[in-house]
Amino acid sequence: MNDAAVRLGYLADTVRLLYPGAGSPRAYTVLPHPAVPRRLAPRRWWHLGSRVVVPVEGSIADHLGEVFQRPVETVLHVRPARRANRKPILEARADGRRLAFVKIGDTERARRLVDAEAAVLRRLAALPLHTVTVPAVLHHGDWRGLSVLALSPLPVRRGRVPAPLLLEAAREIAATGGDRPAWHGDLTPWNVSRGPGGRLLVWDWERYEVGVPLGFDVLHHFFHRALRRMRPPVAARACVAQSVRLLAPLGLSAATARRTALRYLIALADRHAADGHTPLGPPQSWLNPAVDHEELLT
Repeated sequence: MNDAAVRLGYLADTVRLLYPGAGSPRAYTVLPHPAVPRRLAPRRWWHLGSRVVVPVEGSIADHLGEVFQRPVETVLHVRPARRANRKPILEARADGRRLAFVKIGDTERARRLVDAEAAVLRRLAALPLHTVTVPAVLHHGDWRGLSVLALSPLPVRRGRVPAPLLLEAAREIAATGGDRPAWHGDLTPWNVSRGPGGRLLVWDWERYEVGVPLGFDVLHHFFHRALRRMRPPVAARACVAQSVRLLAPLGLSAATARRTALRYLIALADRHAADGHTPLGPPQSWLNPAVDHEELLT
């Protein structure tokens, strides 16, 4: 089954989950989107294609209306197929403006990630962050056995993030762990943006973790940028090779930087194994060559 078929099947399942039962119908349309290839949006007169009718009464839109104490329209984003952390993502809108992004924990794994992100963001909100800006938790609760997390929208401005800003953000995130360095866990180019006042907007804190080697976030960002233009085995070796340059500003020696890169790649492979998802292929195809190459040099 191709990606489009999987995505549309998931859309149908999600619509049934979030808009159950009967009631006053509202017309929606499946639309393409520049960032997410499919989304379900309230139908407008200029939309092409067939409509999807979803009930409003007793739906997630109805629930969010109660949360925000006003009528709410929802736009449902359908994430790429076969992602381990895939979950329904909604935009809650009212009076023509975006109120919140809403994450729905619809599986056991997704609920754990959603609940973890809520706890992390509340903890970070109490810290004096000077470089990193995080979403605010507007609502976190349960609806029909699902976890619901509504986050404030950030004023995203697309564009390349300067390396010094990313490095300073990684330092600040690491310091949130106190004596044990922390990392965001998924500091990819698509989870960050330059913000007002020279700050870095950072979202998707589901994988935040304390007690990791300093530098994991910097390596993760580099590795996922490299994956856009390299095959995973080449990107993994580049990650190790560039680790000395990348981590020197954090005060790591060359030997420590290389060890940190290997530990990062191993941690990423362990995460994929725990998720039951191998987006880079089996570890022996991309991780082992990087480890073997490094052992040949030592």
